Amino acid sequence: MRYSWINKTLYLFWLGCSVAWAQSGRPLSLATDRVKVSWQLTANGWQIRQVAVRKGRQWVNLATPSGENTLLFAAEKPSTAPATTFKTITGEEFPGPKYHYQTVQWNESTNPVSLNTAGTAYHFYPKDAKQAGTNSLRFRQETEAGTITTDWTLDPKFPSDIVVKQTLTAKKAGYYSLASPTLATVSEPQLAWATVPGYFQGSKLQPNFAQAYAYGHGIPALPIIYRERCASTLSPMVSTRDGLTLSIIPEPGLARDPWAKDKITQTDWNIGLSHMNRKAQLSPTLYYPVLGEPMSALRAGEQVSYTFRYSLTDGDWFRALNHAVYDIYQFKESLALRQSRQSLTDRIEKMHHYLTDPQTSMWNIEEFNGRKIGAQSYLGGVVGSNKDAMKNSDYGAMWMLATATRDPLLTEKVVPFALNFKLAQQQTQDGFFRGAAVGQYYLAKSKKFVEEWGEIVEPIGLTYYTLLDMGNMLLFDPNNADLKDRLRLGADRLLTWQKPNGSWAVAYDRHTEQEIFNDVQDLRPTFYGLIVAYRLLKDPKYLQAARKGADWFITNAVKTGSFLGVCGDARYAPDFATGQSAQALLDLYDLTKDSRYKDAAITAAKIYTTSIYTHPVPNRTVKMVNGVQREDWEIAQSGLSFEHGGIFGSATRQGPIQLASHAGMFIRLYRLTKEPLFADMARAAAIGRDAFVDPKTSVASYYWNAMNRGAGPYPHHAWWQIGWITDYLLAEAELRSGGKVNFPRGFVTPKVGPHQTYGFAPGTVYGDKANLIIREGLLRANSPSVDYILSQSTGSNKLYIALLNNRAQPTQLSFSLDKDKIGTEQNVQITRMQWLDSSGDVQANNGQVSLEIPAFGMKVLAVSYAPTGDRTSLK
Repeated sequence: MRYSWINKTLYLFWLGCSVAWAQSGRPLSLATDRVKVSWQLTANGWQIRQVAVRKGRQWVNLATPSGENTLLFAAEKPSTAPATTFKTITGEEFPGPKYHYQTVQWNESTNPVSLNTAGTAYHFYPKDAKQAGTNSLRFRQETEAGTITTDWTLDPKFPSDIVVKQTLTAKKAGYYSLASPTLATVSEPQLAWATVPGYFQGSKLQPNFAQAYAYGHGIPALPIIYRERCASTLSPMVSTRDGLTLSIIPEPGLARDPWAKDKITQTDWNIGLSHMNRKAQLSPTLYYPVLGEPMSALRAGEQVSYTFRYSLTDGDWFRALNHAVYDIYQFKESLALRQSRQSLTDRIEKMHHYLTDPQTSMWNIEEFNGRKIGAQSYLGGVVGSNKDAMKNSDYGAMWMLATATRDPLLTEKVVPFALNFKLAQQQTQDGFFRGAAVGQYYLAKSKKFVEEWGEIVEPIGLTYYTLLDMGNMLLFDPNNADLKDRLRLGADRLLTWQKPNGSWAVAYDRHTEQEIFNDVQDLRPTFYGLIVAYRLLKDPKYLQAARKGADWFITNAVKTGSFLGVCGDARYAPDFATGQSAQALLDLYDLTKDSRYKDAAITAAKIYTTSIYTHPVPNRTVKMVNGVQREDWEIAQSGLSFEHGGIFGSATRQGPIQLASHAGMFIRLYRLTKEPLFADMARAAAIGRDAFVDPKTSVASYYWNAMNRGAGPYPHHAWWQIGWITDYLLAEAELRSGGKVNFPRGFVTPKVGPHQTYGFAPGTVYGDKANLIIREGLLRANSPSVDYILSQSTGSNKLYIALLNNRAQPTQLSFSLDKDKIGTEQNVQITRMQWLDSSGDVQANNGQVSLEIPAFGMKVLAVSYAPTGDRTSLK
């Protein structure tokens, strides 16, 4: 074998210094007051004999310590073509020919590198070792392909962590990948939970590869290497039945940066993550560089190194996740960087104009079966569309904005035709599909309703596009007999379709009426439609059926970590319906006070935190983004959620989304649990995201990679944005006031997540009943970090203004009020202004009120006024 002169010199150096390396049988160890790891020299090399974690006053051993190392080598670049095909549990090839959006991702996810079959694997226990003091060890091994040194060091800041640095010196040209040493392995009987956050979670191995790999329904039984692009938190982890969690965390900066300098680098692949080692033993593992990727190509004598840490947690996976998110990836510090340039309140007011302009909103009115139906153009993919698809999204937000603004452009030109669209969308003829939605979209040229991705009908589509939308409209119009009849029609159909065990089919074929997608279960909150029916129609049979459905869902989805998505074009990859499930269970708890539903909601929400990016660590580095200079934190993925992640979700190439439907629910969960991650994730998603907002319309882009291009082909997303922002702000107001500012919530919206409807009934502000109002220009403030919520007392001439400081620092605020916009029917004179939380009167200085609001704090102002004379109504 030929060696470079560098390798010869290194070899002679190590040979001459061999007396410094431990060669006796004396064990080597690293220990803190939290963890202990010890090695013993055997005939095979230095093996780990004990890995122990202190749990309370006891030390608990991981059952199967290891210490085995792995080096991957390939003389030629591995093939990028799929290595094999896989079938569903029903025998069809996966994912199937019509899911062309997923073809590229599935192919790259089943090539030899992804399946961890590429290259030659050198497995070894290092032959040489030496201890440098009490907190550091170095191991070294010569292989045919290269020399590997591994430094193990205790972290004085985090006594449950051991920091490891591996360095490879290549002996010949080729492609190299270092695998993190196997600290310990966990057998399936010992397994409590395993996850690669963003890809899967579960407690059992899943023998069907498509189910495990594409849907995360169980743990893949193969040692897959996952990309960082959809890993929400870079920390594969395995929890044991002893209550311990072993996780591995790469050093920040090792993974790809999705916008490294001046262009998108979302699909770069720097590190591989796995729940298994190359031998398919359960053990969190990192791979660096990734075999075949640019950094893996080395010449003889070249070096590569990387750093990571093992973390041994006395607790479950969620506690281990918190450590990675906060302590290593600095999520709290990242949140502190966020500064808004436009308030969320201002965005709502500007989107109001966007949505009442027929040109920007792409609003259409069409004749259908004797009705004039209204909806917005949808230029995304719909089967059968000839650029003529129309869709409405958030009916609750529509009715809320119309009610809160009293704008005739909404009440007269949008709401009636959107109502007709909804009525036309439901099948009323007798038959198997009576009561269900005919389809999400209307095709204007062919004059028919269709589904997104084929001629199918889904029970969850009935929940969404019949029960939820009609339910939210009925909250504003409770005496609408036609809507009540239609709601009952849909609810009874959902009852008919419910299976004896409480579940539903994923979908039915429109023509044969037979179940389809039999390879997956309906692991979605389909039962929520019956919650709507019970709240509005009061028939106990609906609540009984909702509970039966929820009980099945808890057993089969929440407890197993298996969920299904609602996006047909993504073949139902798990998505924001997981977050929606948590809110559905919370709403059921509110109705029943059965703590099982509250506990399941919290569990589902914790799982949904793994749909939120927590990397890379944002900073202030200036980058060029589509011709505009941006600081890194402005375009950071950290804090944003997936549409759908996994191996073939949209996030693989387009990144996360700006539609933070979960934000309000996470604030509610923080109030319920006092778990900081919920509040911090909500705020990280909601605030300081101006780089993604179109400055002309105030509508945010949907996908991260679109940056600030606005709604694009999805104008209806503006309604969803108004919906989630309102939900978030009102959830914050309730939290920060300790419940003294509280407005009733309606139902969640189809289909983007758990945000809920408001404005259909008075709330309370410090004990007084008040209605939400939106009145642009009433308040003028000098800080975009402060949002405000307006409400009008129902029993007196009093206006309430809740001022929310939405940043992690105190804010100095000055604002003025336009008294001509306080009353809608009369000129008014302000008679008193009072802070409700301190009972102190407020004095304006030249019309300006100045104050300081603490970090993420709130002040509530009561403005009393008296009429001074009649005038025409302000519009």
